[in-house]
Formats: sequence, C-alpha cells, structure tokens
Amino acid sequence: MDTMKKDQTILVVDDSPVNIQMLGQLLKNEWTVKVATNGKTALSIANSDDPPDLILLDVMMPEIDGYKICEILKASEATKDIPVIFVTAMSQQEDEAKGLELGAIDYITKPYHASIVKARVRNHLELKQYRDLLKDASLIDGLTGIPNRRRFDEVLSTEWKRSFRDGKPISVLMADIDYFKRYNDHYGHLEGDECLRKVADCLRKTLKRPGDLVARYGGEEFVGIMPMTGEDGAFTIAESFRKAIEAMEIEHIDSPISEVVTISVGVSTMIPSDKVEAEKLVEKADNALYEAKKAGRNQVKKMKNDQEPSKGQEQ
Repeated sequence: MDTMKKDQTILVVDDSPVNIQMLGQLLKNEWTVKVATNGKTALSIANSDDPPDLILLDVMMPEIDGYKICEILKASEATKDIPVIFVTAMSQQEDEAKGLELGAIDYITKPYHASIVKARVRNHLELKQYRDLLKDASLIDGLTGIPNRRRFDEVLSTEWKRSFRDGKPISVLMADIDYFKRYNDHYGHLEGDECLRKVADCLRKTLKRPGDLVARYGGEEFVGIMPMTGEDGAFTIAESFRKAIEAMEIEHIDSPISEVVTISVGVSTMIPSDKVEAEKLVEKADNALYEAKKAGRNQVKKMKNDQEPSKGQEQ
C-alpha cells in the first residue's frame, strides 16, 4: 500500500547525539524527523500543536527515563494515541514486558538492523493512518457531512486551552433552523434531511478562516467555534451565516416569519480564565440563541459576559 506520506513525523528521543544521528540518517529520506535529548523536551514536543505520529524512545535517559516518559504520554488524553517504540540495549524479557505494559507498541533492541527498524516504523505508521481515518470518520455527522458534536467538543477543549494560554478571546455561536418541526411536518422527513444538508453545506462554505469550525450540534441545531475572535467579529460571522441561509431561498411556506428557511443565532465571547470552564461559553451562546428566538427569530443576538442563562428555551 502506497499511503506513506513524507509529512508524517517521527520523534527520536535519545540522550546520545550519536544514536540520534544514526536513526535520523536512517529515517529522514522517508519521514520528517524531530529529535529530543531529554524527557522534558520530548514531552513538550509531544504536547505541541504539531505532535509526532510516532516516537522512538530510548529507555536509559537522565532525569526522566523512557518508561516514565511513556507512562506520562499514555496518561494524557492529548498524547495517549501516539505510538511509542522503545529502542534500547536492554534485552531482558521483563524489561520488554514492562515497556509493553506501559503502552509501548514495540521494542527494538540495540544493535539493530536498519531494515528491521524501517520496516517496523513503516508498519506502525500505516496502522496509525488507519486509526486516524477511523477516528476522523467517527467525528463526522453522517447526515450532513460536517463535524459532529464530538468533534466540536474536542476542538472547543483545544482552542479554549490555547486562548487561555495566549490571553485571547474565543467565540461560540449556536444556530437553529427556525420552525424546523413545521418544515418536517409540511414537507416530510426526507425533505427535512435535505434541508439540513443544504444548511450545513452553506454554513461550512460561509466560513472563510481555516481555524474556524462549524458542526452539527444535534437535530436542527448547529454550532461554530471562532478562535482568537472578539465579540464584534463573532457577531459579523454569525450575521453572515443568517444572511447566507436566507439567501438560499429554501421554501418554507409553513413558517410564521418568512416564506423561506431562516436561522436564529446566538453568540458568546469570552477570554478564558482558570475560574470558568469552556462549557460556560456554550451555555451563554445557547442563552443568546434563546433570546434571538424570543425576539422574533431570523436574527442574531450576542450574550454579554455578565448575563445569566435564561430558563428554558422555545422550540
């Protein structure tokens, strides 16, 4: 199978510059190689915004040995899926068993044969590609083809942490198709599904920035994440969503407010702190959506940080 990509990255962790150079020379023609000479650097790279696809990890390391590094990696949600191969001169069965019990996927003993190292690395990278594809498929909404709520939750967690670290605002919008139950009742569920697909595709195409994300939150509700975006910018994006849906002119003759499909949108913006969770941002966007519905629908409302959630929500 010819699916290997040069942009796959291998992190080589070894306190010996000679060993790093040898493995680097062996692998660099097929993969991108990063190096670390200590555990602290290795963990920093693994937790960065561009983590490796595979880690070749020496066991005998100063300060933090390879076993401990592996244990830390596997205990973290952010790094637990990165495959780890131990490369070591230790060859006792109990040493190998310990590494595998900690979550390593393979064990290569020194001195090693270059062809064996490359073959094992290639096999494990191919397996990781398969796992990544399966994971990606599980993060896509089956009906609309855009990210699902699970993917939204993952991205929100990542971007919330990034915004907290950088002291920058992050915005979330919640959008709901107005009177969608009436649409389903009048046109039927097949047409309702087609409407959901058209709305999702329109929202996806309306986003212009690569860092932004729109996902199906459930039913006729959609959600967007806009990192590094203040209140005014988020409101502008939400309004572009509303106008784009209305401009499609999908007939909705049973809507009390319009002859075409429209959406109501709620927007919330926060600068993360250690005193509030990311879920609060979503809660406030949902509350703003409620206010948009209460005010007549087919409009955008933004929620101020000092506003508390309303009770209940119209359907």
